[in-house]
Amino acid sequence: MTDLVVVGAGTMGAWTALQAIRGGRRVTLLDAYGAGDPRATSGDETRITRASHGPDEFYVHWSRAAREDWIAVGDELGQECFVQSGAVWFARDKDGFEAISVETLGRLGIPVERLAPADAAARWPQISVDDLAFVVFEPEAGLLMARRSVAAVASRVADLGGTFDIAPARPGEADGSRLLDVVLGDGRRVAGDQFVFACGPWLPGLFPDVAGDLIRVTKQDVCFIGPPAGDTRFAVPSLPCWIDYEASFYGVPAVDGRGAKIAPDEYGVPFDPSSDERLVDERSVRQAHAYIGRRFPALAGAPVVETRVCQYETTPDTNFVIDRHPAFDNVWLVGGGSGHGFKHGPSIGRYVTTLLDGHIAEGPELRFRIDRPREVAATGAGARRVIDAAFQG
Repeated sequence: MTDLVVVGAGTMGAWTALQAIRGGRRVTLLDAYGAGDPRATSGDETRITRASHGPDEFYVHWSRAAREDWIAVGDELGQECFVQSGAVWFARDKDGFEAISVETLGRLGIPVERLAPADAAARWPQISVDDLAFVVFEPEAGLLMARRSVAAVASRVADLGGTFDIAPARPGEADGSRLLDVVLGDGRRVAGDQFVFACGPWLPGLFPDVAGDLIRVTKQDVCFIGPPAGDTRFAVPSLPCWIDYEASFYGVPAVDGRGAKIAPDEYGVPFDPSSDERLVDERSVRQAHAYIGRRFPALAGAPVVETRVCQYETTPDTNFVIDRHPAFDNVWLVGGGSGHGFKHGPSIGRYVTTLLDGHIAEGPELRFRIDRPREVAATGAGARRVIDAAFQG
């Protein structure tokens, strides 16, 4: 029997497994499709990692610690997981989220710059900033090579003596308040002392009574725009990652031979991660072209060269779910990563292992509890427009 069975090899599950095996546990990691699979929320090419979280120092500390872990595991594996491109925030409100983030990061000693539009335009002339109050630059932020990095973390679990198996798994037999095993798709059973279900968009389906009304899964379209031939202004290192909070768009510079990534940060339609086809909507392409043409004029009319369909799995307040299953003493549910969960993977994994050791959540960590009332988060303007009224209950 293994000490720990982790179901789900996305950023939360893979890092939980890796942190646990480094702590001396015997670990079995299971994933229905494989780490970095296109169906997974962790399966796209890139993710942004940044420290700005408004006034929330807790997530600032988590993101900074996770950044160091991503760098260290890349060094350990001999591959680049983190690319320090920097990240810029486009601020329209002089006293909004971006301004508060600058104050928080400055107080914590994290490098950050507040730039007047003219200064930002001089540094990045390929960006149109005339409509902005100011621009925030995080020089130590950047992008994570999501798909290949999470696959590498899962493989590292096996390298260190754990078991990594590609197989769907569901809860099996129980003895009172203890789960005894999980059942795989072919009928095999894997017994364990403790269980972590970090199943991303599949978590509500596995535990509908607990997570069905807590986590909403939505379709998220992503486009990659092809710059003109020979134009490197929209690739690393010439362009940082960027976030336009109020317009509900974000983007990643071209890297690894791909186009410049742009995605709307608004909730799409409900989505089945297993069976729904991953074809972007024409509306998403039109939105991407319209925004790119305004913010990056040299890309006006440039073609979409690739598309992705990802998904968010979002709680109402966007805080994660990291809590013991209410019916089992040895089962933990970990999810609700949405768009900002990937970067926190190492910190989430470290925290989950402390829970497995008997740590009791307190302070800011109480935000992750299943039974805590959650209010709908104040998000960017685009996201507010499309929040389903039913999700506010």
